[in-house]
Formats: sequence, structure tokens, C-alpha cells
Amino acid sequence: MALTATIYKINLDIADMDRQYYQTHALTIARHPSETDERVMIRLLAFARYANESLQFGKGISSEDEPALWQKDLTGNVERWIEVGQPDERQIRKASGRARHVVVINYGRGAEPWWTQNQTELARIKNLTVLRLPGETTQTLAGLASRNMQLQCSIQEGMLMFTSDHGVVQIEPVTLQQPPEKIS
Repeated sequence: MALTATIYKINLDIADMDRQYYQTHALTIARHPSETDERVMIRLLAFARYANESLQFGKGISSEDEPALWQKDLTGNVERWIEVGQPDERQIRKASGRARHVVVINYGRGAEPWWTQNQTELARIKNLTVLRLPGETTQTLAGLASRNMQLQCSIQEGMLMFTSDHGVVQIEPVTLQQPPEKIS
């Protein structure tokens, strides 16, 4: 018997003071059977951090040709390609040729070794931003996961604060790499 995806319904209120973006999003996320609550919540964090009208969840884990999230312009060109975890360096290079900007949100036990191993090669990619999330806060964020979520996310000075009936989590991403000229 094949395992099926778990569906999450999320009502996400975003107040991003850094970008002056204030919006409510009704989202549906499919959690792949091999995916953890932590990874689902990191994808949701990525959505909140880069939210706009054209940002969409990709097939993610089930497809190597699509990222965790992406944003396309009206002509179908990829503006932003967002991966979470520790993607293969070749995959990031390939994405950098397809998208105007690539973002990797690095988290988990393998985060530091992954960065140490790939830092030199990734430094050559000029349209890449790499953020690391502290492990203890991502585990706490995973604790907010439920199949029906009401979340509020406030973003100010780069710090994200998620609030739900299950608690409050503050996450301050560490920027490991960003393009020479900042792309919002």
C-alpha cells in the first residue's frame, strides 16, 4: 500500500515591516510521506519571507526539476527559485542558470557540514543567497504544525516571529551568502 501525502490547510497573516508587505494567504501544502513537519514549516517560513502574489509551492521533494518554492513573472521566466535543506551544489548551479535569483534556506543537523563542503563552489554563483536557520528554533517551529493552521508571521529587521494558538517562535536567519547587489 502506497503512502499518500498529508494535506495542510494554512491561513497565514503576514506583516513584513521590512518590505511593507501586509497580506493574508490561504494556503494548501501537500506533505510528501518522507517529509517532516520541520521541513513543511521551513517551506512555510520561506513563503512568508519572500511572499508575493506570484510565489508558489513547487513539487519539491517529489521533483528534481522544481524547487520547494518559486516565483515566475508573467512570461513564465523564473524570478526566484527557493530550495530548503541541503540541496546538491550542481542542482543550485543549474537553478542559477534558470532563475534571476536563487535562495537556499539551510537548516538541520547537516547544515554546517553542508556549508563547509559547498561554500567555495557556491561563492561563484553571483545570484545566490544562502540563509541558515538555527536548529533549536526550527524544531520549535515544527511544533506549531497541524493539519489546519492559523498563523501570524511578523517580519522586522530580518527576524521572523510566528504566532499561533500553540505558541510563539522567533527565528533570526543568518545570512551566509548574498549577491553583491541586494535583490529583494
